[in-house]
Amino acid sequence: MTQAARASRGWSAFRKRFLSRLRFTSLRLRLVVVFGAVALATAVSASGIAYWLNREAVLTRAQDAVLKDFRTEMQNRAGALPERPSQTELQRTAAQMANSSQRFSVLLVATDDVGRTVYGNSGGLSGFSLDDVPESLRRAVNKQQTVAGANRASYHLFWQRVVDHGTPYLVAGTKVDGGGPTGYMRKSLEPEAKDLNSLAWSLGIATGLALIGAALIAQAASTTVLKPVHRLGVAARRLGEGKLDTRLQVSGTDELADLSRTFNRAAEALEKRVADMAARDEASRRFVADMSHELRTPLTAITAVTEVLEEELEAETGSMDPMIEPAVRLVVSETRRLNILVENLMEVTRFDAGTARLVLDYVDVSDQITACIDTRAWLDAVELDAERGIHARLDPRRLDVILANLIGNALKHGGSPVRVSVRASADDVVIAVRDHGPGIPEEVLPHVFDRFYKASASRPRSDGSGLGLSIAMENAHIHGGELGAANSPEGGAVFTLRLPRDISDTVEREDGGAAS
Repeated sequence: MTQAARASRGWSAFRKRFLSRLRFTSLRLRLVVVFGAVALATAVSASGIAYWLNREAVLTRAQDAVLKDFRTEMQNRAGALPERPSQTELQRTAAQMANSSQRFSVLLVATDDVGRTVYGNSGGLSGFSLDDVPESLRRAVNKQQTVAGANRASYHLFWQRVVDHGTPYLVAGTKVDGGGPTGYMRKSLEPEAKDLNSLAWSLGIATGLALIGAALIAQAASTTVLKPVHRLGVAARRLGEGKLDTRLQVSGTDELADLSRTFNRAAEALEKRVADMAARDEASRRFVADMSHELRTPLTAITAVTEVLEEELEAETGSMDPMIEPAVRLVVSETRRLNILVENLMEVTRFDAGTARLVLDYVDVSDQITACIDTRAWLDAVELDAERGIHARLDPRRLDVILANLIGNALKHGGSPVRVSVRASADDVVIAVRDHGPGIPEEVLPHVFDRFYKASASRPRSDGSGLGLSIAMENAHIHGGELGAANSPEGGAVFTLRLPRDISDTVEREDGGAAS
């Protein structure tokens, strides 16, 4: 593998681990999100309240100072003007008022001796004009108030904040009591706005830092909390993989430590229970194997005797007493059945002990099926639909066992003719055995491959051992294949065997390369 390929695979593995940590179902991510959301909500709320309080304080302080200065200037300077001043007097007074400490723009409006409206502007012709004053403010300023009680002035001072071309201004106006000019003032609030913008930026940066700090704290906290949980998850996976000696190191007295202790106690109990079950299972298998082995010796002698008796039955000399002939036939058939049962028990024991091995060879599947049918004289009862030339790497003996069980079961319990079909793909060979009988009852289908299962409780005895289909299933599995049973829509039962065409990799993985 080239260095670029290794780097690419390393980056791919890192990306998968990173994305798996960031999945939304991750407890770590949820802790970080919750901490961040709480910190963000708190920081935004605190920053908003602080900004609002500071904004009101800054604007109120600047506004009060400007309005106080403007009121004083109106009383001292505009109040000293005659009731009908000239434009020159208004212009001079507006300039003097604008030179106060607050440096605001001034507009004075009055009526001269001939009844004309004259204006005095501190900024000249291009300065502050009446058009810059909101209409609502002008109406409020010119409205005469009723003098009564606590209200001792006919005209009050009114103000309003406006924005002109993006610049905030404070606009105020009032009228001199007892006859005199109307004065308007405009003061730029841009310095205060800049101060408030700086404050907003500062609060935003503080909020961001608080969010980052909360995320770091959440990360640290989640690492501290989730590390024991991660170790517990790893230990649980190891336990699920069959490593029953897995234990956790326990330290501390918190809830996670109690959970680890509980896990260790559960693992210890499970290990003991599995060990006891394995010991009992091993004893059962050993008993079956020993029993089957011990039965073979007397069975061999009994089989030899029954063969002699069978020859006497088939002889035409009539030497067999007719009274004992049924008993002899029963002994012969039961001895044959007992031989089959012992052989099947020994085969099952090998599967359970994991000592069953494959002897592989490249075979023509069609030839193997034909040989199986021909050997058992089933040619007249079986239809074969299989093309020659379908080769697969299989164990011929075990394939014969599977086919013999499936075809024999179909002939015995189904209906003729039995049809065997073979289909192949690039990777698999599929063999289907179908009969034309009544099919398999639905309640029986899940149990057809169970050991010693009888479809009818009323007939506990049968010619078979009750292990044939179970052994066929085990032989399919040891090949890395599958065996299933179903009912055909056209009637009858269908057993489907699926085997890989080349199982060398499967054999090496399952049997450690022991097969040849």
